[in-house]
Amino acid sequence: MERKDELHLLGRTTTYRQDYAPEVLETFENRHQENDYWVRFNCPEFTSLCPITGQPDFATIYIDYIPDVRMVESKSLKLYLFSYRNHGDFHEDCVNKIMKDLIRLMDPKYIEVTGIFTPRGGISIYPYCNYGRPGTKYEKLAEQRLFSHNLPK
Repeated sequence: MERKDELHLLGRTTTYRQDYAPEVLETFENRHQENDYWVRFNCPEFTSLCPITGQPDFATIYIDYIPDVRMVESKSLKLYLFSYRNHGDFHEDCVNKIMKDLIRLMDPKYIEVTGIFTPRGGISIYPYCNYGRPGTKYEKLAEQRLFSHNLPK
């Protein structure tokens, strides 16, 4: 099967959603399901709003995962992340929502999401969350990476 049969956003006019829109996410079949390998997305222009002040927050979001059967399509991921632009959520909520939406979407073996938010008021916040499929070696990987996690200073 051609990947173009699975994807609906590529090659079409782009519509940017103005608020949180997980429904724009699309997947395609992983052609290398027999392999464990990492996929990393680096999203250096992430923007959301502080839910209290309405002020913009800026971050680089890193999404790392080990796929199983389905993989997230990058244009749909870009549109999904853009949908946070006018959405009010705390930094920790953003990274956890992103991770949970991607788990629901593609059921990866392992996933982690890191937010490197720019300072506001003299403080930077770098939330990190991860998930490994329960009852597998990936659950152990998630625990190991969580407890040994260290973001740049």
